[in-house]
Amino acid sequence: MPRGSAELTSARREEIIQACQTLYQRMSFKEITMKDIAGATSFTRTSIYNYFETKEEIFLALMGKEYDRWVEDIEALEKGRDSMSAEAFAGALAGTLEKRGMLLKLLSMNHFDMEENSREECLTGFKRSFGASVEAVDRCLQKFFPRMDEGARRDFLYAFFPFLYGLYPYTTVSQKQRKAMAEAGMDFQYMSVYRMAETCVRGLLKP
Repeated sequence: MPRGSAELTSARREEIIQACQTLYQRMSFKEITMKDIAGATSFTRTSIYNYFETKEEIFLALMGKEYDRWVEDIEALEKGRDSMSAEAFAGALAGTLEKRGMLLKLLSMNHFDMEENSREECLTGFKRSFGASVEAVDRCLQKFFPRMDEGARRDFLYAFFPFLYGLYPYTTVSQKQRKAMAEAGMDFQYMSVYRMAETCVRGLLKP
């Protein structure tokens, strides 16, 4: 870790993460290199290795940031209401996901390889952010659906969070993919993030 203030270290880490996010909006994970990321920052590629050892660690940090932003949305949902019906909650939770396109795109990646190629300290920080999102959704369930016992809430969480990993590729389809599915004779119904997530949550909340 480089010498200097904690503020400088934090600022440089944030600059690297932001550079990665900017590149990922127009390039794929495989295309992006550490050289590309360095080129989008104010310092050298060698300097980046003082903060992140691998590209996977940077992406993991970016995903953690996106989870943190989503948690803020969920907490606002929880604090802004005293009660909610299943339909209203499904719509509200789907709404928080609708504006988190970057998180959903990151979730569609191969997490196993990303986590395996990251140091334990980086993985632990990411897991804290992920865990906070699970806890935030669970708090909503406890508040708005007090009749759900711990087992029912666990079943919801263990179905809902894996569902998120496939949400981006099912709702973001390229013209090439559309053409291939049409030529394959697939009657694929395209749905928005909101509609697919709202449908999922409503289904999971059915008694």
